Amino acid sequence: MNSTVAAPSASISVWVVDDDESIRWVLEKSLAREQIAVQTFQGAAEFLDALQDHSPDVLISDIRMPGIDGFALMERVRTAHPKLPVIIMTAHSDLDAAVAAYKGGAFEYLPKPFDVDGVADLVRRAAKRRAEIASSQPSRAAGPMLIGEAPAMQDVFRAVGRLSQSQITVLITGESGTGKELVARALHDTSARKDKPFIAINTAAIPKDLMESELFGHEKGSFTGAQAQRKGRFEQADGGTLFLDEIGDMPADLQTRLLRVLQDGQFYRVGGVSPLSVDVRVIAATHQDLDALVKAGRFREDLYHRLNVIRIRIPPLRERREDVPLLMRHFLARAAQELKAEPKRLRPDVLSALKSFDWPGNVRQLENTCRWLTVMAPGLDIHLQDLPAELRSPAPATIAPVAESTPSLRPHPATEPPPRAASAEVAWDDALRDWIQLQLSNDRSDLLAEAGPRFERALIETALRECGGQRIEAARRLGWGRNTLTRKIKELGIED
Repeated sequence: MNSTVAAPSASISVWVVDDDESIRWVLEKSLAREQIAVQTFQGAAEFLDALQDHSPDVLISDIRMPGIDGFALMERVRTAHPKLPVIIMTAHSDLDAAVAAYKGGAFEYLPKPFDVDGVADLVRRAAKRRAEIASSQPSRAAGPMLIGEAPAMQDVFRAVGRLSQSQITVLITGESGTGKELVARALHDTSARKDKPFIAINTAAIPKDLMESELFGHEKGSFTGAQAQRKGRFEQADGGTLFLDEIGDMPADLQTRLLRVLQDGQFYRVGGVSPLSVDVRVIAATHQDLDALVKAGRFREDLYHRLNVIRIRIPPLRERREDVPLLMRHFLARAAQELKAEPKRLRPDVLSALKSFDWPGNVRQLENTCRWLTVMAPGLDIHLQDLPAELRSPAPATIAPVAESTPSLRPHPATEPPPRAASAEVAWDDALRDWIQLQLSNDRSDLLAEAGPRFERALIETALRECGGQRIEAARRLGWGRNTLTRKIKELGIED
């Protein structure tokens, strides 16, 4: 449920999200008196649905709400609408929440109970700041780019170009970290749908019992916790593109529903009785072998053929080693911009060494390595000894590539096939021992104080990324409760 109060000749619009009806009422009345147009929402889901059509000048959101809380909402807004200023409402004594709000990118926070007369001035300052950002960055490119000069990447670029005038379904395959979503975005941005929504969903990161509602929406009261009607991702992507990442992990019953949507463009919300029609281009992606999944009976063959109309394979980084220098320079420059530092420079011997690694985590792993070097390398010129210990020390030949976000690699000639391995734990232990030995040789005496938080940070950040930011699922896979994970995130200042 939401309501709107449009002030006469209002030049600023503000949306308020709070499950407390009295707070919504007070803000509506006070801001309307100041000639500010107000629209209120009782929950984040309703706000996100409305945001698909248009956006306000300023968002005011409570932190503690049923379903999606204020921090999660702010993260989604920052991703989709980075210039939209967010004002977070929080309790007087909740200092941790205030700090977390600023770290999450909030423009300001309103302590409850707040001074109603001061809210309008705060909203005006936020709107002014948004206008300043918009005017100072009129031509700034949004989002990441596809980069590569290798023949294998040129094949990808040509495929995207040929499909620019087509609305056909595309299946993107490639290892984790190769940039499948970037290719999907490129397909959308070069198509006739570029001015319509691009909605991405990772089917592996959403619990099975929530997936149907996430894709198709639900009616109010259709299940416990469904307090209002909610549009699913298909409705949100109407007229645009829906990107289904890790499609190989989709449950069998949802595969059937997806097939029906692809066949006739119609579906039902959970608990709904009337069919809904949408015009959506579907782009799917997977790192798995769908042919093998079909033969094993884990993926519907008819759905596979529906999705596999045009296939684009993204090459792993070990098949495009000539792109490593280009990618390193790009990500080092971007990391320096993010951290407001001078870009690091790679010595020729370092570039040569980096080109010889396998990069099992592909471009994502390389990008994380660039961030690490920007923070940890002592000088502007990066030397071999500045690389992480696991990059400097060749690993045993029987060790498998480890997690894609960890720069743990084994150098080998470009013509040698990548090693297949059995025990990632050995490589992890060896890298840890190397780091401990290095610190002890430098006469360090407080290793636990540094190693403990770094270890927990690596666990949490990797789990959150793999689970698409879903804290409940990340906590389950880490073996923690959700409250424990939330507390650790606050303690370590992690932005998920």
